[in-house]
Amino acid sequence: QVQLVESGGGLVQPGGSLRLSCVASGSSFDYYGAIGWFRQAPGKEREGVSCINSSAGRYYADSVKGRFTISRDNAKNTVYLQMNSLKPEDTAVYYCAAAKYWFGSRSCYAPGIYDSWGQGTQVTVSS
Repeated sequence: QVQLVESGGGLVQPGGSLRLSCVASGSSFDYYGAIGWFRQAPGKEREGVSCINSSAGRYYADSVKGRFTISRDNAKNTVYLQMNSLKPEDTAVYYCAAAKYWFGSRSCYAPGIYDSWGQGTQVTVSS
């Protein structure tokens, strides 16, 4: 079972940028069909933000399309989420997750397909 550790969260002003990292240990991302980023704001359900599959196909929720970019560095066993033009509504705890299988783009935002989760990193967008 892979262990995932997120980092890079923090406090940023509206319009600012952050880059989140998700580092895997205990196994390689090469053995996983999809890596996803999710977020959960207080009082809200966890929502899928972005995902990347083993073929480097990238998918984004409408709420972040054009502002967020997901990427992966296989040599470093790391997946990144570059977040630009941040808005107060992006405030949440961000989690990365790994799924053993790819079920298609429509399924990559479903938490249930993921087998391993990180502990989360807080992102706060506020002036």
